[in-house]
Amino acid sequence: MINDLISDSLTRIRNAAMRKLDVTTLVHSKMVEAVIGILADKGYIDSFSVNEDGVKKSIKVVLKYDENGNTVINEVKRVSKPGRRVYKPASEIKRFKNGYGTIIVSTSKGVLPNEKAHELNIGGEVLCTIW
Repeated sequence: MINDLISDSLTRIRNAAMRKLDVTTLVHSKMVEAVIGILADKGYIDSFSVNEDGVKKSIKVVLKYDENGNTVINEVKRVSKPGRRVYKPASEIKRFKNGYGTIIVSTSKGVLPNEKAHELNIGGEVLCTIW
């Protein structure tokens, strides 16, 4: 049984990108779907779709590569873990990696990227960083 679905999903994406796979499959949850939706909006992955096999759901992620065949994702890191939650106020959620990276935050308004959370002036749990 997987305790932390978000870190499992990020690890599966990282491993698939290192192996230069086109597609990877993730275990579905609403939080994972929201995080993957942000990655798709920001251009770190090509696309994703939710597949249903009866009761069980999974997320199929199509990875994105540049013209040289290198992955678009340089680094993806889980910040808040089940054993150590990390919360930040809105004043500390600003630009990441000089605007080239994204911080994904779980707020009272849902899962948001750092620009949107800063714009709405709300903080929350820092789920992961990616650039």
